Amino acid sequence: MNRLTIVLAVIMPVLLNAQNVLIKNGTVLTITKGVKENSDILVTNGKIARIDKNISAPNGTSIIDATGMFVMPGIIDAHSHIALDVVNEATNPVTAEVNVGDALDPLDVSIYRALAGGVTATHAMHGSANAVGGQCETIKLRYGTVNPDELRMEGAPRTIKFALGENPIRVHGEGNKIMPNTRMGVEQVFRNAFSEAQLYMKDWDDYKKGLRKSSPEYNLRNETMADILKGNIIIHCHSYRADEILMLMRVLKDYNINRICFQHVNEGFKVAPELAAFGAGASVFADWWAYKFEVYYSTAYNAAILTRNGVVTSINSDSEELIRHLYHEAAKTQRYGDLTDDEALALITINPAKQLGIDKRVGSLEVGKDADIAIFKGHPLSVYAVPQKTLVDGQVRFDIEKDPDDTRIDINPNEKYSTFYETERNYENSGCLRGISEMLMQESYAKFMRFKYSQNHTH
Repeated sequence: MNRLTIVLAVIMPVLLNAQNVLIKNGTVLTITKGVKENSDILVTNGKIARIDKNISAPNGTSIIDATGMFVMPGIIDAHSHIALDVVNEATNPVTAEVNVGDALDPLDVSIYRALAGGVTATHAMHGSANAVGGQCETIKLRYGTVNPDELRMEGAPRTIKFALGENPIRVHGEGNKIMPNTRMGVEQVFRNAFSEAQLYMKDWDDYKKGLRKSSPEYNLRNETMADILKGNIIIHCHSYRADEILMLMRVLKDYNINRICFQHVNEGFKVAPELAAFGAGASVFADWWAYKFEVYYSTAYNAAILTRNGVVTSINSDSEELIRHLYHEAAKTQRYGDLTDDEALALITINPAKQLGIDKRVGSLEVGKDADIAIFKGHPLSVYAVPQKTLVDGQVRFDIEKDPDDTRIDINPNEKYSTFYETERNYENSGCLRGISEMLMQESYAKFMRFKYSQNHTH
């Protein structure tokens, strides 16, 4: 059983209400326009209004002294499950009708912990139990609100989760004895879902043209699949093996779909030219593999190889713990792949922004963009880097000097009630298979007991 501490108090006081801020004398890492030494950033109404030296603070502007510090765009995690109450709707191989945005949890302390790592936006994803999972939600880490809707990033493109390989096979083929039970069955689930959506679209077109008297029955699942076919939804697909990555690209080509980012994509280095030619993105782990058989083989050079082949590549966490250290994960690409500072930092800023379709607003420090900013003591690619302040829309949401007692660890022992939700769960239950792992373990145990019973009674 998980332990859940009930929230009975306001999570955290807003650290700074003003959205008009002047950050002074920092080393500004713009990502897209080079490094600006001893420069200022003026934030007006939550937007970057000016980047220059010696900017005078307008009246009513809060000043942050960044002398000797590094100022960079807020980190963006393209694959996360924080701020979610539920992750998997594992009742059908295709559940395109559900949306994790309907189950956002603004009280999740992992949001605050991510802010403490310089993260300002995440891609809150459905899990990987289904070949076609639910729709995802791009969120801003506006910790302190109790309104779930205030986490949503306004105007962010719609996204949806697909999954290849072992997970949908285990859950549906092995668990429920329905398709898919094999990797070729996973492919057919995609083709069936797209074909049904095409017929659904045709029925509605015929109705609008007067070719049929009654309207088709409204079906949200088919509506969502149709929006993928129309290019209105970006696919983010859980993937490991090169053969399956190639398979899905062939399927998408057959249906004229080109908006996709492969997630994990541990064998992406094997098919980097093909990914680049297709225009697919790749969101990878820095050096994380061999945690199950289908992903026993990868390389820490993966991100660098993909980058050098022209694939828009990001590094993600898929973890409420690792999300606090994404700047360290980006730094590993310099150790293994010799990427430049800008190339390495792009993996956790502008590149995930491109993959989520939000790069016009975030991902780099440019005039007119949202003031999502992280301030570091020490270069963010240094092992000694420590985030100092994190701003979302120009509002300070994390300040290491004003960090409330025990917020990132546990409740203050002097407080009567906890100020956040805290659950105890293992890694798999906090990642793509949250809500599924325990069910699968119970089923495996039941099978073992039935086998043991039959063996005992046979002899």
